[in-house]
Amino acid sequence: MKSRPSKQRLKQRGILRERVFGCDLGEHLLNSGHDVPQVLRCCSEFIEKHGMVDGIYRLSGVASNIQKLR
Repeated sequence: MKSRPSKQRLKQRGILRERVFGCDLGEHLLNSGHDVPQVLRCCSEFIEKHGMVDGIYRLSGVASNIQKLR
């Protein structure tokens, strides 16, 4: 009877991957070696390539200045 491969072996073969959802964000970033989660990078890249709205990443202005402009 064969024994089940270890977690490390399954990760090396690409069968078992690190969890993205349902785990601690700090732990995920530490394990992945990235500063930003892959899912956020993919989403922002998609928006930048296919987004139709200018200024989607704009910062909100000061409310009093906005009222003056209106």
